[in-house]
Amino acid sequence: MTDPTTRNRLEDEESPYLRQHADNPVNWQPWDEDALEAAKERDVPIFLSIGYSACHWCHVMEDESFEDDEVAAVLNENFVPIKVDREERPDIDSIYMTVAQLVSGRGGWPLSAWLTPEGKPFFVGTYFPKESQRNQPGFLELCQRISDSWESGEDREEMEHRADQWTEAAKDRLEETPDDAGTAGGAAEPPSSEVLETAADAALRSADRQYGGFGSGGPKFPQPSRLHVLARAYDRTGREEYLEVVEESLDAMAAGGLYDHVGGGFHRYCVDKDWTVPHFEKMLYDNAEIPRAFLAGYQLTGEERYAEVVDETLAFLERELTHDEGGFFSTLDAQSEDPETGEREEGVFYVWTPDEVSEVLEDETTADLFCARYDITESGNFEGRNQPNRVRSLESLADEYDLAEAEIEDRLEDAREQLFEAREQRPRPNRDEKVLAGWNGLMINACAEAALVVGNDEYADQAVDALEFVRDRLWDEDEQRLSRRFKDGNVKVDGYLEDYAFLARGALGCYQATGDVDHLGFALDLARTIEAEFWDEEQGTIYFTPESGESLVTRPQELTDQSTPSAAGVAVETLLALDEFAEDDFGEIAATVLETHANKIEANSLEHASLCLAADRLEAGALEVTVAADELPAEWRDRFADEYHPDRLFALRPPTAEGLEAWLDQLGLEEPPAIWAGREARDGEPTLYVCRDRTCSPPTHDVEDALEWLGDNAAVEGSSADDPSLGDDESPF
Repeated sequence: MTDPTTRNRLEDEESPYLRQHADNPVNWQPWDEDALEAAKERDVPIFLSIGYSACHWCHVMEDESFEDDEVAAVLNENFVPIKVDREERPDIDSIYMTVAQLVSGRGGWPLSAWLTPEGKPFFVGTYFPKESQRNQPGFLELCQRISDSWESGEDREEMEHRADQWTEAAKDRLEETPDDAGTAGGAAEPPSSEVLETAADAALRSADRQYGGFGSGGPKFPQPSRLHVLARAYDRTGREEYLEVVEESLDAMAAGGLYDHVGGGFHRYCVDKDWTVPHFEKMLYDNAEIPRAFLAGYQLTGEERYAEVVDETLAFLERELTHDEGGFFSTLDAQSEDPETGEREEGVFYVWTPDEVSEVLEDETTADLFCARYDITESGNFEGRNQPNRVRSLESLADEYDLAEAEIEDRLEDAREQLFEAREQRPRPNRDEKVLAGWNGLMINACAEAALVVGNDEYADQAVDALEFVRDRLWDEDEQRLSRRFKDGNVKVDGYLEDYAFLARGALGCYQATGDVDHLGFALDLARTIEAEFWDEEQGTIYFTPESGESLVTRPQELTDQSTPSAAGVAVETLLALDEFAEDDFGEIAATVLETHANKIEANSLEHASLCLAADRLEAGALEVTVAADELPAEWRDRFADEYHPDRLFALRPPTAEGLEAWLDQLGLEEPPAIWAGREARDGEPTLYVCRDRTCSPPTHDVEDALEWLGDNAAVEGSSADDPSLGDDESPF
């Protein structure tokens, strides 16, 4: 074949990250058969570089090495250089990141890996400077040394032996399942709800009670899955410490530099322990999952400030990360052009000096108030300028400036609006405009949940618009297959488990928020493909890659929570929810996955937070809220939103048997599922049925009656758990 490695082929790709490297002198290849075959034909190693468009150190390594002619000459002559966008190909990233973590105990991006022509890794690292510094090898020297060793017969044999060992280690980590349930590696049954409290206790031990969040130092990551574990454990046990850590973490994230106080939305993480300076990129998945934690905090505490953060974040999403036709884009870069130097620098779009604030806000007192409230100082907190942090209370400002708190609040909001308009004139960060099915699923679910909790129907519209965008462009109705990425009309990459699971959860959320059965039908279709393509009955697990997909050196699972929730955890919890509506074996599949990995979940519960939440849902069962009506009455929605019910499942159905029959035909169901069966509207009025743990309230037209029944049942459960006559092993907690 014609050697594809004689030119840089990334200009043919749609990924913004890959296209960023299309002008490099390195002859970059996408990960495809042509590139992999070229490595075998040339008998040279593959240099694999994995990153993403908003990755700061990816940009640095490009500037230092990949735009350098000397480095390019070494790479082009001695390697097949391949670039991968981790957001498009999380399967590839998972494999080689696992190797990096196994070998060095750490990982990150850019991920740099040298592979045999068969794709087996023999050397891994992250960022390398061009020239060696501070005991870190230089990239150019490293490439030359690896090339020389590959040409040496004895050294090459050792490298290939190491590659075999590392690949087997990755297989052991990523594919590991017990031989069968009940052996030394497995368990006879799924974890009980006790694992939720085990995870919550671990979260308590890791909590920073001084600054909020988790870990005693920096960097500080949001960790929304841990917050959901703590919130649900508090709901189950009433232990105040769990709620305290939730509130401390939410307050720290909302007050500190993680949050964009001028424009709304969350940055990726903070580099310090007190949440002052963020890494300035904004990721879609953070701005989906963090608001869900704030919604839980709002329901648990009734604090309006948590709902305000959700409102502001979703406004940011609508304004800055939404396609004109409804889907959500992926990221905003950390860097933008500094108007003074013309160079791209991190954070310059977001930071301020006191003089800049005063220049925008003509009123001196208002400028002083804003600077005092948000820690805008002459010394600065980020390279001489300031990322706003809310450090002063309205009460303290009122005392100092002898003004009413309401007036200060009005002045600050007016100042924020003016600063936002001024900031809009600055050079903007680049936006990665690929639309990913899985990340959209996370955001769709967050919008749908916000519609139910905050009571804003516009959020349901936001969710449905995005769901329909993804469904129209990435779902093949005939083949029942989902693609992962849409960009400018181009569709690429077979969907992974996270795409199906996250989108199924989002579609189910849209059904709950709108009562449109078509969204439920789509969620069921996605779940059936999860069963067909990702479920392995023999191994009792759900894999991350589809059975019919590309064959890599190993087939990964995703059991742990990382920057996004565990794909397996979300899949299991969503299958449990959809089992209420299906004639399929979704519940059995979910229980088997939990059973298969029970020992692993119990041994390290906090790393498996989403699977712990799923295990709790399996044992506790859903709170079924069946509504027989043409639409969910707003009063009923609002009353349920006033209380925290993490496993609540709204199941709207038509008020009549004839109407339900049409729904069953649309869903392809022969019989109504139990959650709908026999639950028609009574007396021609919307009728509410509430069930928990196979026990149901009488049908009612009054939401207060249903909530009173639910409260009485919860009280009975609580009194049983606290009964001293029960041993520890018998406690439902």
